[in-house]
Amino acid sequence: MGSVGMSADQLLNAERYQFITVLGGGSVENFETILDHLLAWDLLNWEEYETVRSPGQLYSSSRALLDMVMCKGARACELFILVWRQVFPRSQFLGIELKDYEPPDETDRSAAATQSARTLQRCRPSVVRRLHGRTAAALLLLHGCGHFTQYECDEIQLPIYTPSQQARKLLDLTKGKGDDAARVLLEYIESEPSPIKSVLDNARLKYQEKLSSTLAAQSRFLTNYAGTENMCLEDVYVNCTLETTDTTSGGGRLLSSVGLHDIFGSEGVFNRDADVVLIVGDAGSGKSTLLQRLQQLWAMRQHFQEFTFVFAFSCRRLNFIDGQVSLKMLLFEYCCWPDHHQDEVFQYILDHPEEVLFTLDGFDELKLQFTEQVKHCSPTKPAPALNLISNLLQGNLLKNTRKVVSSRPNAVNAALRKYLRKEFALKGFSREGIQAFIRRRHGGGSGSDAEHILHFVEANPAVHGLCHVPFFCWIVSKCHEQLMQGGEAPAQTMTDIYLLVLDHALLHCTHHAQVGDDILPAHISTIFHLGKLAMDGLLSCNYVFSASQLQEAQISEEDISMGFLVQSRSFSRVRAATRNRNYEFLHITIQCFFAALHIASSEDVGESALSSLFRAREKETSTCLKSAARIERFSLSCLRCGLQTDRRCKAMFRDAEKSNLHITASFVSGLLSGRHKHLMHKFSGSPRQSKKSKLVKGYMAKGIEKHFLSIPPAVRDEKKSMHALPEFVWWIKCIYEMQDDDLAKQAVSNLEVDHLKLTYCGIGPLECTALAYVLRHLKNPVGLQLDYNSVGDIGIEQLLPCLGNCQSIYLRANNICDRGAATLVEQALGCSNLQKMALFHNNLTDDCAENFARLLKHKDNFLALRLGNNHLTATGAVALAEGLKQNNSIQFLGLWGNKVGDAGASALAKALEDNTSLIWLSLEENSLIDEDVQHFAEGLQNNTSLRVLKLSNNKITKKGMEFIVSALKHNVTVASIWLGGNQATAEEIEEVTKAEARLTF
Repeated sequence: MGSVGMSADQLLNAERYQFITVLGGGSVENFETILDHLLAWDLLNWEEYETVRSPGQLYSSSRALLDMVMCKGARACELFILVWRQVFPRSQFLGIELKDYEPPDETDRSAAATQSARTLQRCRPSVVRRLHGRTAAALLLLHGCGHFTQYECDEIQLPIYTPSQQARKLLDLTKGKGDDAARVLLEYIESEPSPIKSVLDNARLKYQEKLSSTLAAQSRFLTNYAGTENMCLEDVYVNCTLETTDTTSGGGRLLSSVGLHDIFGSEGVFNRDADVVLIVGDAGSGKSTLLQRLQQLWAMRQHFQEFTFVFAFSCRRLNFIDGQVSLKMLLFEYCCWPDHHQDEVFQYILDHPEEVLFTLDGFDELKLQFTEQVKHCSPTKPAPALNLISNLLQGNLLKNTRKVVSSRPNAVNAALRKYLRKEFALKGFSREGIQAFIRRRHGGGSGSDAEHILHFVEANPAVHGLCHVPFFCWIVSKCHEQLMQGGEAPAQTMTDIYLLVLDHALLHCTHHAQVGDDILPAHISTIFHLGKLAMDGLLSCNYVFSASQLQEAQISEEDISMGFLVQSRSFSRVRAATRNRNYEFLHITIQCFFAALHIASSEDVGESALSSLFRAREKETSTCLKSAARIERFSLSCLRCGLQTDRRCKAMFRDAEKSNLHITASFVSGLLSGRHKHLMHKFSGSPRQSKKSKLVKGYMAKGIEKHFLSIPPAVRDEKKSMHALPEFVWWIKCIYEMQDDDLAKQAVSNLEVDHLKLTYCGIGPLECTALAYVLRHLKNPVGLQLDYNSVGDIGIEQLLPCLGNCQSIYLRANNICDRGAATLVEQALGCSNLQKMALFHNNLTDDCAENFARLLKHKDNFLALRLGNNHLTATGAVALAEGLKQNNSIQFLGLWGNKVGDAGASALAKALEDNTSLIWLSLEENSLIDEDVQHFAEGLQNNTSLRVLKLSNNKITKKGMEFIVSALKHNVTVASIWLGGNQATAEEIEEVTKAEARLTF
């Protein structure tokens, strides 16, 4: 182009067309950026600036600008080329050689800029950059200080302007407001302490106050049917057993109990990059109440104050958000609306996600197939609400917010598990929890009513087992008068308890009725209508009903007044088109119970539908989690047409939630039992109940038999084992609800195994009751393995009837305490078949040692006792040693992971001298030292039975190992002594190994 050697003004003149083509054909942003620099360098005055930036063709403005610059001389042209090089990449120079000119002299800039307005102009390019995206906050400040009107603020923030253009318009308008306005803006830009911080803090605090006030009101009371009483949450709340997995156990899976306050701690974290805390539990275990308590503690400033905002959502109600919403709408319109400064509050949430907590209650009821396929990352762009929830959990939206999600166990798929930070299992009430709840529920202390109810509950093992489930415990405390009245056997099953609820509600809504009056016939139509509504809802995965749906189901105000349908705490915009109230059943189990009443009594539900209910196949979650619109239409159709044919009912079972069908089937089993034949006759008067009962019994027997047929043959030289699946436990529970001894005998008549494994099957006290009812009919004793469940002390009580049919019982990691161990030992003393116990990873202390010592002293066929990883000290070890001295049958004793101490080690070593049966002893991880090992060395010299001694992971040095080497010179029966993980060097280990080959490292 021949530009070499040209001055700046000559170059602009020679290449005028090229400069205008690039500038006029480019973006407005590039053009205005050049203006920013020229204005800051005083190359343009305000009149010239206003002229060239006036609306019009960019080409015309470019020509006018170039003319102005060229008229100002060579230095102005140099500065124009300097800023040109900064704005446009070299590829756009079109071959023009541009020199690198010197910028303006900054020597006297600070002195010249004595006024804030002048400073804003001098620093205009950087000010525009720093105001990008922050104009709204700056305007909030200027408006709050009285420098800008609301009209001016709105004008600057019109959506037709880009963020940079909004910043420039703000600067232009500030110039005419005087130096005070410019000073306020400068303070904000430079992030110096300024009024903006107090204004924003005030907006945030006001919203926090409103949000906490809203949550405090919502979480204050527990939902109760018919509004018969106000149960204040903080007056009756009792902590349930909350367990998590200890991931620091060197690869082992240890369970530890934690409190609600610990759910955000470091214990149990297995994915530090994830944000979701999952709480799983069966229906009625207290998941919703736990989240309600969390919200209350935050709202009342008692805990969880590391979070500025807590947004609480019910997944059941999220299903009914119609259309698309943005994240901002989801938080503000469906949770709590900020009265002022919505944009600023939302921006604070986006800027500080670590201060935000979401709670999502009932993930299993969300009509969403969790998937990673549909991505949504914009906090302002609308999308389906369930899509937003999915992306929140993944961290695509508001990464680093904490999310606490409650769900039933089987609803969480593998895709979601990748985003879990930690997982807790809610296990219901302990014995102490039951006592505390009933006392709080009846006077807040140890009053006579509470003690009378507790005495009754603890004297009836089946009722005590039911009370382990918090919702059942509430029912028992609510209906205690009917439960404890004389003349009939106390309730045994879950069905019995819910029939009590029905009776109690009918008494409440019937004037002048007394306990014992037959008031059921007068309310048959109400129960029928509720049953039909409940059934249709389960079949279509619908748990919230509009007024129009209730009308279609013929539910009257009188039916609602019974109290089983309660008003749903709906969002402000849920079903906004109708403005009708929404209703839901008091609890999902209540809905299942009424559905079961419909199935058991309705002529529309026959053999094929029952078959589908009791033979539900495993299906993918997506089968039942359809789109909200499809399920809405399906549900309304069901309500209009009813269950007209058995064939249609059978087809609809395939789309229902399997966990709810299982609960419903359990109730159907109980309702069709012989014990309730007279009651069910009142509902229908049809002989079909008897036929249905026979059909259900047949399904149960075949279901159990199917499990038995799938048992693989025994491996050679090993015992034949069956690892039961969770569905096996469900069959057992259905049999228990039926309360038919002949059926229970038939169910296990073909069970020919030596070992029955029920690990990780969610076995709690309720399931223990059912297992004992069935397994007591076993023909031959089995080994019963219940590791990693939730048996607890209450569950031990429930298992006692079948303990006589157990050769061994394994109860690893079941939250068993000394009381449960004492109960187990007391029963075991009279069970000739029971020869082995394993209670690793529980909460046993020295208080249980005397009981186990008594077992060793008086049970002469006992073979194995494993008490590893408990809390035994020297006191407990001394007691066990006394029992060991008097026992000549035990072969295996495991005490690893305790703290037996010097006295305990000495006593156990001394017992080895007298014992002639023990072949395996484990004392690993007991902090044993050389002096303790010396005791064992002395004991080994006279022992003739021990084959394996495990002393790994203690504090033994070479000196202690030499004691062992010396003792083994006099003992030929020991096969190996484990010493790995102690305090010896590689050279020392090699030396002692050469001296004694039976040492294992």
